Amino acid sequence: MNGNARLADIAAQAGVSEATVSRVLNGRPGVSATTRQAVMTALDLMGYERPSRLRQRSNGLVGLVTPELDNPIFPAFAQAIEKALTQHGYTPVLCTQLPGGAPEDEFTELLVDRGVSGIVFVSGLHADTTARMDRYTRLADRGLPIVLVDGYNEGVDAPFISPDDRLAARLAVQHLVDLGHERIGIAVGPRRFVPVIRKIEGYKQAMAQLLGASDVDELISHSLFSVEGGQAAAAQLLLRGCTGIVCASDLMALGAIRACREKGLSVPGDVSVVGFDDSPLIAFTDPPLTTVRKPIGAMASAAVQTLLEEVNGAPARHVELIFQPELVVRGSTGSGPLVNR
Repeated sequence: MNGNARLADIAAQAGVSEATVSRVLNGRPGVSATTRQAVMTALDLMGYERPSRLRQRSNGLVGLVTPELDNPIFPAFAQAIEKALTQHGYTPVLCTQLPGGAPEDEFTELLVDRGVSGIVFVSGLHADTTARMDRYTRLADRGLPIVLVDGYNEGVDAPFISPDDRLAARLAVQHLVDLGHERIGIAVGPRRFVPVIRKIEGYKQAMAQLLGASDVDELISHSLFSVEGGQAAAAQLLLRGCTGIVCASDLMALGAIRACREKGLSVPGDVSVVGFDDSPLIAFTDPPLTTVRKPIGAMASAAVQTLLEEVNGAPARHVELIFQPELVVRGSTGSGPLVNR
């Protein structure tokens, strides 16, 4: 491709003139920061290499420790955090935990040895009420900025970024009650995790307030945060007569739909299923999944902003920033048995 054609393509992609693209590529003044960024983004999207003079010198490395990426919400989280870090001139170092692979503590030591400016932990051991928290307090004592996403512990002097898990469960139950369901169960992960504890609290509160149901322990089913886990948990809830199932993740919800179909039940004709996360591509399932959206964009921005405040000298603070989820109604929920009859 000749140079003029390439300039025209980049200009069209960025929505600016070819002359403006030329000024940006040659490092000339007279271009706003917003326009310059639009041209840089167009270069990246079209697969062109940035001229060496335009490559930013990194302000430093920031570690990002996540669980395995099987659940699509985690790569979405990682991408959002990495994008925010890059916009601030930092280079993200992604460490993904795998079953049988390096544990979180090994990744932490590796990142510290590499001289990272800070670390963001997503759904790490800080979410596990049975795990020791001294791994985080040691980092804080060393003066290394950390931010902990999706979990909480009173004993760690660091910022936490969380969705409102209690509200998420209440929104799901309210939606199913509004549709006429009364026998509503919840499929969640292991009971030792903070988000699970909070979702159960929200679920119990909603069931008591909306349906007057105080003894709902048999309608709480614990399993793994996976399709297979959701399927197993939902199978138990179906045996207990549930017509509405609230799930702790979208993957669990897909497993719940599978459990319904195995028993010859249709979704949403016989059973309604609500997920949690609003993972990428979840709108394209069959049926499209009704879910409670986790605000990952806002949470990622807050995590990076909070971390970089510490990196730039602000004192570490023990605070939890809680972000509101929202119900996204699609095709996996429908009228309850009372309405159908």
